[in-house]
Amino acid sequence: MNHSSAEAEAETIEPLRYLSKGEVAAIETELLKEYRFGQQQLIELWGQACALAITKAYPLSSLAKKQPTVLVICGPDQNGSIGLVCARHLRIFEYEPTIYYPKRSSHSLHQDFTVQCEKMDIPFLSYLPTEVQLINDAYNIVIDAMLGPEADGTSIKEPYSCILVTLKQVRIPIASVDIPSGWDVEEPSQDGINPEVLISLTAPKKCAMGFSGKHFLAGRFLPYDIQKKYELNPPNYQGTDSLIEL
Repeated sequence: MNHSSAEAEAETIEPLRYLSKGEVAAIETELLKEYRFGQQQLIELWGQACALAITKAYPLSSLAKKQPTVLVICGPDQNGSIGLVCARHLRIFEYEPTIYYPKRSSHSLHQDFTVQCEKMDIPFLSYLPTEVQLINDAYNIVIDAMLGPEADGTSIKEPYSCILVTLKQVRIPIASVDIPSGWDVEEPSQDGINPEVLISLTAPKKCAMGFSGKHFLAGRFLPYDIQKKYELNPPNYQGTDSLIEL
């Protein structure tokens, strides 16, 4: 291939698509109803991908503390369950996760993920220290799995508003699942947290266009027809990897 044809081919590569809140909901509905993915299946795929992203961003050998401690903060909805799965896989990968799950869901699916963590002897905090230095001293990383795309970023209720105040003050790295808690799906928020790592699930959301940190995408599982229908234009994943750093 000559230089001119290579340049022409490069020019035809379509940019990665960033999704609105409505598109996020439509794709998930289609996966569940048309493609017969199970909700538990999707949460497991996403949670494992999040754990893999953590191992790439923060390998065990790079952690500052002797113990590979990680604090996983889980919300009441789907993002919280993804956090539970992430914690379980991190335990398998020889990290030492601790979970803070202040408002446990009554949904049986979410309860199943909770039991799986308990059976692996992953500790659950009864409260989150308001003394920020205690968090800085005890953990290497905080994983923010609180408020996903389904949450209303303009009306954050307790205890999550107080948790966000605490997280804005921590000095250790924060990795957010899908969107940083406190951000609107459509645009970055000046009031939300500022994570070092963002792990986008399925496809990145519009708010991620303003994210300047380390950004991973876990969307390789998507059927080709959905990729084409929504013009997602995903990047080329390497080898058999299920996620990619953008």
